Amino acid sequence: MVEGDMNKPMSVALLIVGAILLFYGLRAGDSVGSDVSRAVTGTPTDKTVWFLVGGAIAAVLGLFGLFRGSGRSK
Repeated sequence: MVEGDMNKPMSVALLIVGAILLFYGLRAGDSVGSDVSRAVTGTPTDKTVWFLVGGAIAAVLGLFGLFRGSGRSK
């Protein structure tokens, strides 16, 4: 098995996990708790921020892994 073959499923998994975390982060950002936190402190809740940051990092790493592996020849 070629090294790139092992990275592709991991990249797809990271992309999927990133999309899920971004989805939950956006949903948490629209919640009542986040609205209250934003009204009081001016920022969304920590949970919302962690979902969004973690999702963005996972998605970027997944995309990077997919595009980096697609250019190699076997």
